[in-house]
Amino acid sequence: MQIGPYTLENNLMLAPMAGITDRPFRQLCKRMGAGLVVSEMLSSNPKVWNTPKSMARMNHEGEEGLRSVQIAGADPELMAQAAQFNVDNGAQIIDINMGCPAKKVNKKLAGSALLQYPDTVESIIKAVVSAVDVPVTLKIRTGWDPENRNGVDIARIAEENGIQSLAVHGRTRACMFKGMAEYDTIRRIKAAISIPVIANGDITSPEKAQEVLNYTGADGVMIGRGAQGNPWIFKQILHYLETGEKLSAPPMTEQYDILHEHVANVHEFYGDVTGVRIARKHVGWYLAEHDTDRQFRKSFNAIEDANAQLEALNVYFQALQQRETRQISPAA
Repeated sequence: MQIGPYTLENNLMLAPMAGITDRPFRQLCKRMGAGLVVSEMLSSNPKVWNTPKSMARMNHEGEEGLRSVQIAGADPELMAQAAQFNVDNGAQIIDINMGCPAKKVNKKLAGSALLQYPDTVESIIKAVVSAVDVPVTLKIRTGWDPENRNGVDIARIAEENGIQSLAVHGRTRACMFKGMAEYDTIRRIKAAISIPVIANGDITSPEKAQEVLNYTGADGVMIGRGAQGNPWIFKQILHYLETGEKLSAPPMTEQYDILHEHVANVHEFYGDVTGVRIARKHVGWYLAEHDTDRQFRKSFNAIEDANAQLEALNVYFQALQQRETRQISPAA
C-alpha cells in the first residue's frame, strides 16, 4: 500500500488513540507486525507544545518505520503551523484528526465536530497540505449523526485538496463507540474516490479484518481498541490474510515477555511515578481474559512502585503457567 512516496510493509495500521498510542505502545505494535503506527493526536495550540504531556507525545526517539503524527484543531492557520512544527520534529506523514468524538475536543469545534462544516474541512486541508512537503492523511467518522452521514462528501473534498489517504471509522460522532460499526458508508466512500481508504471500527479478529476488506473494498484496515492488551493481533491478521490460516495467540510465556517489556518501557519512558500509573490500564487490558474476577488488577492498581509492579506480574504469570500446565497434563 502506498501513501505518497512511501510504500508500507503491509496494509495494517495502528489507530491513533489519545493516552494509549504513546512511543512504547507504537514500538511494540510495529514489532508485532503493524505496517504503520500513528501517534496520539497533538493539539494545534502552540501554547501547549512545551507541556510534559505534549512533549511525551512528540517523542519519536529511536522509533523504526515511518513517523506519522496526528494533529487536531479547528483553525486552518494553527493547523498549518502545527504541521510544520511536527515535520521539523521528524514527522514523515501528517494525519489530520476529524474523527475524535470526545466532548472536550468537539466543544472547540475540532475532531469529528468539523464534519458539520465542510467549508472549514476544506480550509483546514488546504492549509495543512500547502504548509508541508510530506504526505497529509485524514481520519474521519461517517458523519456527525446517523441522519447526517456525509462521509462521501467529506471524502471527495479530501481527495480534491491533496489528502493522500483516508481512514474512516464506521460510526458517526453521535454513536461514539456504541453499537456496531457500519461499513456501508466506508464502502460508498471507497467507490467514490481513488486515494487509499482505510476501514476502522470493531476490527478485533483476523476473520473480521478479512470480512471488512472484502465488503468495503478498502485498501487496508486500522485497528484501535482491538490492539489494547492484544498487540499480536497484527501478526495474527497478517498471517490470516496471507495464508487463510488462523495463528494462535502467543503461548503464556511469550505473552508474559511482551507484557513485561511493555511495562518496563512505559516505566522508562514516563518515569517511575507517571509510568506506574499509565502501566495499570495496559495491564488491565492484557489480563482481562485471565483475571476474570479482577482480583489481581485490584491489587496491582494499588502498587505504587515500578519494580514492585514487575515483580507482581512475574508472580502472577508463574501462577497462570502452573495452572495452565495442570489443565493440559493427563490425569495420573
